Order: sequence, then structure tokens, then C-alpha cells
Amino acid sequence: MSFSHTRGSARGTRVLPAYGEPMNICVFLSAADLDDRYTRPAREFAELLGKGGHTLVWGGSDVGLMKVVADGVQEAGGRLLGVSVDFLAAKARVGADEMVIARDLAERKALLLEKADAVVIMVGGTGTLDEATEILELKKHGRTDKPVVLLNTAGFYDGLKEQFRRMEAEGFLPRPLTELVFFAQEPVGALAYLEESRGVR
Repeated sequence: MSFSHTRGSARGTRVLPAYGEPMNICVFLSAADLDDRYTRPAREFAELLGKGGHTLVWGGSDVGLMKVVADGVQEAGGRLLGVSVDFLAAKARVGADEMVIARDLAERKALLLEKADAVVIMVGGTGTLDEATEILELKKHGRTDKPVVLLNTAGFYDGLKEQFRRMEAEGFLPRPLTELVFFAQEPVGALAYLEESRGVR
């Protein structure tokens, strides 16, 4: 495992991976211990990601749902690229292929987006929402074209989806909602959308 402090920026866009190449998929999600209705689909997505040869880019913690997903990716043969933060470094996963320690949450968020080819938003709390709105704001202003999927496990984001639709209908979004985010109900649909968006299939 490589381990470093670094700094970076989420500005601009990355060159798309060549056809057929695996992706760095950033997953924003909770570090809480959750029940099976949330952990089972998360692990399913993780296994699909790993079997597809992709790299998980995530918050680096080895607890809760973050651990579930990291375990699933690693056990299925995928790589782990973590971006933790100084005050959470003690919870960083020891067995990751690469672990970066950011100085603060703002830098962590920027590095997660910088290192990703695509983004998946899983169930989470205020931190996950903060990360999700950051990438959607960048897309809204044309600062990135990375595909974003919101995995709506067990209807967790039904209310948010309705709010986004209201924003669109009442003129708060300058671009169609479908250009900003794809809503997936199941893990297989989430990964299929990302792979098709990036020409992997």
C-alpha cells in the first residue's frame, strides 16, 4: 500500500479512458453500520465493480458501509484507492492498494473527484450529500463531464429525487436533470450505465 499526504484540485476534466479500459469509480457513501437492506445491495455493487476490473475510489475508512464496499471490491479482484483525511487517518484501511491522506475535508473531496472517472452516490448522511452536490454543481456549470449515478437503494433517495425534479420543473437547473445524474434502482443498472457512458462495453 502506498501512503502519502498530497494536495489536488477537482477543476477541469480528465481524459476519458480508452475503449475497454477499467475505470476509477468514486463511491460516496456512509461510514455508519447499517442493516441488510443497505449493506446487501452495496456489497453486490462492490462485487460487480471488482469483477469488472475497476478501481474503487472512496473515503478510505475501514468501518461501516465503507468497509463493506471495500471488502467486496477487494475480494472480487478490484483495486482500492482511498482518500482519507488527517483527523480520520486512524480509521484508514490498511490493506488498500493506495491511500492518500488529505489535510481537510475540502481537499479530500477535491482529490476524490480528481482521481475518479465516474461517480456513484450510495446511501449516506450529510457528508455524502455534500459530496454529491459538489459533483452535480460541477456538472451543472460544465466543469466536468464525468458520469454520475445515484443508487437509490430501498427508495432511500426518493425524496431527493422528487426535490431535484421540482428544481428542474421550476427553473432552478440550467441543464436537464438527465444530463446531471442517472437514477439507478439496482447495482447492476448503476454499473451498466457507467460502463456504457465510458465505452467500456
